[in-house]
Amino acid sequence: MNKGRIRVLLAKPGLDGHDRGAKVVARALRDAGMEVIYTGIRQTPAMIVEAAIQEDVDVIGLSILSGAHLELFPSIIEGLRKKGREDALVIAGGIVPEDDIPALQQMGVKAIFGPGTSTEDIVRFIQKETGQHLAC
Repeated sequence: MNKGRIRVLLAKPGLDGHDRGAKVVARALRDAGMEVIYTGIRQTPAMIVEAAIQEDVDVIGLSILSGAHLELFPSIIEGLRKKGREDALVIAGGIVPEDDIPALQQMGVKAIFGPGTSTEDIVRFIQKETGQHLAC
């Protein structure tokens, strides 16, 4: 991981068209001193992996509302492994049924932040997991 500012890639995989939550999280992470790259909506797993590699990010945040997380997230995580970036912290947010959380965690998603999660909790989690504590 980088020694400077925490670099976070936020992405909306699949056909989700709603990105208000991702934009709120992006602003909170920036306000906490992190560098945020937001890829926008309708990203393929390959596009997300490529952006993560090119931007040399510490954290990949995946925002999902469509219910396609069990189809899309494995492709992203496998793509990161193939590119030697299994060290990147992968987190998710959005609408994820409780029953799907264990499968996502087993594949390598470190945390899932559902509706109502405070942005401060997300900031603190990223800081703790990356070992870089910045002022909130």
